[in-house]
Amino acid sequence: MQAQPSSIDDGIAHVRDEVMPALRDVDGCVGVSLLVDRQSGRCIATTAWETEDARRASVERITPIRDRAAEKFGGAVNVEEWEIAVMHRDHRSAEGACVLATWVKVPPDQVDHGIEHYRSSVLPQIEGLEGFCSASLLVDRASGRAVSCTTFDSSDAMERSRDRITALKATSMPEANADELDECAFELALAHLRVPELV
Repeated sequence: MQAQPSSIDDGIAHVRDEVMPALRDVDGCVGVSLLVDRQSGRCIATTAWETEDARRASVERITPIRDRAAEKFGGAVNVEEWEIAVMHRDHRSAEGACVLATWVKVPPDQVDHGIEHYRSSVLPQIEGLEGFCSASLLVDRASGRAVSCTTFDSSDAMERSRDRITALKATSMPEANADELDECAFELALAHLRVPELV
């Protein structure tokens, strides 16, 4: 969502108090997370599902919930669907956690190679970063787009890891035949995902 920065706190409260309880009653939903960038107003609310069939079956029920949340944030919503290819947690996030999200693109016929490269080469290096909390890789096989999300215990820890992150990207992007599309740091406003380990 592209939210109004002045509406972000109201939006967070709405997702916490209204959206999350509503989604608990929807079959196949395994959690919600919310990332916010207070300066730009860019926000990402995610719902995770046990299966693609469960997600499809939920569309009619969750569309009005999503639209109401967008109203609370005072902005427009853009819906994207991703496969959770990798999910790894070192420990649960706490207040003050932040997420560095990096969007990349690989040739669609090399998505599996990119996933394996992330799992076997990139993830072990990310785990060694100061303040590492968790990491995930989401992919859209049809387009070859992917997004790597790394959660840190604090924004300070993330900033102290910036040089190592830059160096890691410089080596891993060519090895995965990936082009970086975008990067953004977010406050982890809500994290209630029950997605199992996928490594």
